Amino acid sequence: MRVTLVKSLIGRIESHKACANGLGLKKINQVVEVIDTPANRGMINKISYLVKSEG
Repeated sequence: MRVTLVKSLIGRIESHKACANGLGLKKINQVVEVIDTPANRGMINKISYLVKSEG
């Protein structure tokens, strides 16, 4: 599953920043490949307004 950070993490809730870091996202427009697990899906759903996911 490909996940792209499309909005900034500045001023976001700490738990949302932690989800982005847990997925390996640090910079805007950074793309990472993550394994499609329930834990990763939960993190993606939590910060769905910050990321774009494919696959």
